[in-house]
Amino acid sequence: MEASVCRRLLCAFTAASVVALAAPNELVTEVPKFGKTIDNVTIPVSREAVLDCIVEDLGSYKVAWLRVDTQTILTIHGHVITKNHRIGVTHSDQHTWQLHIKDVRESDRGWYMCQINTDPMKSQLGFLQVVVPPDILDYPTSTDMVVREGSNVTLRCEASGSPAPSITWRREGSETIPLATGEEVASVEGTTLNIPKVNRLHMGAYLCIASNGVPPTPSKRIMLIVHFAPMMTIQNQLIGAQEGNSVTLECNSEAFPKSINYWTKANGEIITRNSKYEPELHDVNAYKSQMRLTINYVEEEDYTTYKCIAKNSLGETDGSIKLYHIPGPSTTTQSTAATDLPLARKDGTTKRKLKKTAPEVAQAASSSGSFARVCVYSLRLSLGLVLLTLPL
Repeated sequence: MEASVCRRLLCAFTAASVVALAAPNELVTEVPKFGKTIDNVTIPVSREAVLDCIVEDLGSYKVAWLRVDTQTILTIHGHVITKNHRIGVTHSDQHTWQLHIKDVRESDRGWYMCQINTDPMKSQLGFLQVVVPPDILDYPTSTDMVVREGSNVTLRCEASGSPAPSITWRREGSETIPLATGEEVASVEGTTLNIPKVNRLHMGAYLCIASNGVPPTPSKRIMLIVHFAPMMTIQNQLIGAQEGNSVTLECNSEAFPKSINYWTKANGEIITRNSKYEPELHDVNAYKSQMRLTINYVEEEDYTTYKCIAKNSLGETDGSIKLYHIPGPSTTTQSTAATDLPLARKDGTTKRKLKKTAPEVAQAASSSGSFARVCVYSLRLSLGLVLLTLPL
């Protein structure tokens, strides 16, 4: 039906030009011409496109719009010929003829002709470019991945759109991407991201970003999970403490899946939380943990070796910390024994009043001993003299 209508209207359109040529002096004073070329139009999908055709001195001639690739007549003068309800035509003072295409689709992309039914026919072309924002395709694009440390990983991302989108890889949180060369970069271009010999530093969320200059710019989040057996690091394996004080032991573990972490004594006894022991576990990131064991009121039996242990489905590891005794500061005091020493009075009597320290007492005793020895010697000498004076 549409084809037959188009043929009839095209015949009428051609006949009108024949009539115009048959009586040019009566119907047409001047030959129509185009005022300017048709501007190419670029429009996002689902929007409305408008192509302008400017004609001067149209007179009684007619203007038509055609789709070139399908050779379809869309409009003639003010009438819409096609049954496509998205097509419309407007004009202002027989000067500007506008072709309207609502809710533009990718299939509308192509060449459009504005035609005047002169003989020979006059026409000019305009191109409608329909751009489509990127759309990341689910099927070829990678989903969340779980891999063993040391394996090779390839992440893929593909997107549709017009123009063809470019793909950029970034890490979530602005983290850098470690490359096989040892270099760390902020982003990688391309539909694939290759990570040879993946390690725990590669673990995290990766963003596949598709862009072609047409908003919006979509992205897809792909989580890369790296599994590895536990590993333990200890900064101080020998720690000292005084009796009666508190001390804290520390270990750092790395594992994924998350490990079970606990402390034991040298005999293998698992340490649980009580007033004596305070075990703590702090998560540093997805795979790092800090283990702490606080020992309150350290006693003699606490000086032993302690083990920090981490286990997961891939293995087990441990580390040892030895707690040794630090002696307290020595406290030596000098005794001050108070001793009464006799003091001589002017009248020859003595009194006990002055208090002296032990060194002073010793010195005084030494002096007193020398004085006593002199007194004894003098006494013996006096007795000898007296005996010599006695008559025989």
